[in-house]
Amino acid sequence: MSKEIENKLHKIPIVNLLVIFGKKIKIPGLEGMSLYDVLEMYIIGIVKGALTSRAGGIAFSFFMAVFPFLLFILTLIPYIPIDGFQEGLFSFIKEILPPQTFDAVNLVLVDIVNNQYGGLLSLGFLLSIFLMTNGVNAIFGGFEYSYHVKEFRNVFKAYFISLGVSLLMSFFLIITVVLIILYQVALSKIDEKGWLNTSDLNLFFIGKSLLFLIMIFTIVSLLFRFGTKQGKEVKFFSAGAFLTTVVSLFTFYLFGIYVVKFAQYNQLYGSIGTLLILMLFVWLNAIILLLGFELNATIYSLKHRNKMNRTSKKI
Repeated sequence: MSKEIENKLHKIPIVNLLVIFGKKIKIPGLEGMSLYDVLEMYIIGIVKGALTSRAGGIAFSFFMAVFPFLLFILTLIPYIPIDGFQEGLFSFIKEILPPQTFDAVNLVLVDIVNNQYGGLLSLGFLLSIFLMTNGVNAIFGGFEYSYHVKEFRNVFKAYFISLGVSLLMSFFLIITVVLIILYQVALSKIDEKGWLNTSDLNLFFIGKSLLFLIMIFTIVSLLFRFGTKQGKEVKFFSAGAFLTTVVSLFTFYLFGIYVVKFAQYNQLYGSIGTLLILMLFVWLNAIILLLGFELNATIYSLKHRNKMNRTSKKI
């Protein structure tokens, strides 16, 4: 790796010991590359890849796509033969949003429900598909600005793939809500039969949390898989997907505490403070998503470099 960086680190007490220790730990699947090599490339990618600026662009485009995405889902509700799906969707959205922000979103949801914007071929529905595709395309654009990404798609192919991924994300959200409803019905049947007291064991909360975790991991893996040309080399169960999922859940918990205990947005800005909280939440998750992507991109870059080195040595 970079001898210049390594020489500088060796001059710093304690850090030089960590460098030596990191070089001794070999990462399986990277043909002898050490933990230090991965961390060095990872940090270089974060620093030179303008991570926060990319996250800002993603956050803005994604925030603009949130309500069209909800319009798309709500338009599909009449075609989903599940009783209580709308209530289940609202409850699910309330739980995944930061505290004190659902009221602002709920106003838009109620307006969409009370003012039907047409069916599957209406202008509003088609426009919602276009706007939510723009949000996914912005995420992919943020991926391609990575320091480690060297191959790029053309504009039309990128947009077509973004459309497919946005529809898949909608499908996984619908499936998750349906499974939560069916799971709740199954637990109530178990209670009626007297086989088990599910409320005492808190089984609904555990099962719902597990389904939410699976949905987040699946969507993150989809984004990493189709986000760039080199994404086809990324496995579904990747290091970046695990990192993003775990850190995003941890951040969600801490962010909820911050909003309830410390944030004073509503006192300073009034009702617009809710939107500021939501925007900050989206921005933080955009950073976490990019951190996971950078880890996958680093691993891919190291593998590709090792492969090229082995090929050149054979020649």
